[in-house]
Amino acid sequence: QVQLVESGGGLVQAGDSLRLSCAASGRSWNNYAMAWFRQAPGKEREFVAVIVWNSGTTYSPDSMKGRFTISRDNAKNTVYLQISTLKPEDTAVYYCAARLSSYGSMWRDKDRYDYWGQGTQVTVSS
Repeated sequence: QVQLVESGGGLVQAGDSLRLSCAASGRSWNNYAMAWFRQAPGKEREFVAVIVWNSGTTYSPDSMKGRFTISRDNAKNTVYLQISTLKPEDTAVYYCAARLSSYGSMWRDKDRYDYWGQGTQVTVSS
């Protein structure tokens, strides 16, 4: 079974750091790009960052740069999202997603992603 399983979320206080993990399994991910999205209650699912599996090339929107860092461990088939200086507005369900890298560079379009994890809840208290 192809699976993306997020972990690492929890309740933290503002200013803390957190590392989320996405364990990918069930297939070869060599031709895929792996991304993080987040969705707060009542809001649209929002693109956070993406990494191309083979090359390690990353992209994130300007609004996410600085506090959000995506990385991957090829040996563990795991993608990470490091979040620093957490703010209450970062509270959301964080999702891991995957799409073929050959689909192009429109990383923000959630409709282009083929696989999704179940999400992990991040709650930041003030």
